[in-house]
Amino acid sequence: MLFNHEKHDIETMAALILTAARTAPKTKGIDDIVTAFAEAEDREKIAAKMEELADLKGEKFAFLKRDAGNVRQADALLLIGVKSSGVEGLNCGACGHAECNEMLKQNKLYHDYDGPICAFKHIDLGIALGAAAAKAKDLCIDSRMMYSAGMATKQAGLIDADVAIGMPLSISGKNPFFDRK
Repeated sequence: MLFNHEKHDIETMAALILTAARTAPKTKGIDDIVTAFAEAEDREKIAAKMEELADLKGEKFAFLKRDAGNVRQADALLLIGVKSSGVEGLNCGACGHAECNEMLKQNKLYHDYDGPICAFKHIDLGIALGAAAAKAKDLCIDSRMMYSAGMATKQAGLIDADVAIGMPLSISGKNPFFDRK
C-alpha cells in the first residue's frame, strides 16, 4: 500500500508544465523562451541568493526572505524566462522608440533584468507563463509566479535569460504560496 503517493511524479508533472510553456504561441514563431527545472541543490542556492538580495536591497525587499521560504518548502521550482534574439521589426513603439533600430542602439542595462528588449518578447513570456499556470491548474498543482525567484536565479548566474520568473509548485492540502505574512 502506498500512502500519500501524489508527490511521487512531481518531476514528470513539472515537465508537462514546462512543455505547456514551450509550446505556447510566439510572435512570428520565434522561440526565445528559456525553461529550467531547479533541482534541490539549485533551489537552496536560489533561496540563499534571495535572502542575500533582501539584505542588499533593503527594507522594501524584505519579501524576498518570505519568498525564499516558499522556494525551500516547494515540491519543485520551475523557471521560465526569455532570452531575446532580436527585435520583431514591427516598429510598434511599445519599447518607447519609434523604430526597432532605435531601441537596438541603446546601451544594454544589466540589472535585475536585462533590457531593453522588444516588447513582443515580454508578450511571448507572458503567454508562456499563462500556459504554464493553466497546465499546473489542470494538474491540480498549486503554484505562484515569483519575480523574486526568477530574479535571484538570474542574479546567481543559474539561468541565461534577459527576464526570468520562478514558478514554485506544491502538492499539499493548502496552497503555501498564498495567505503569506
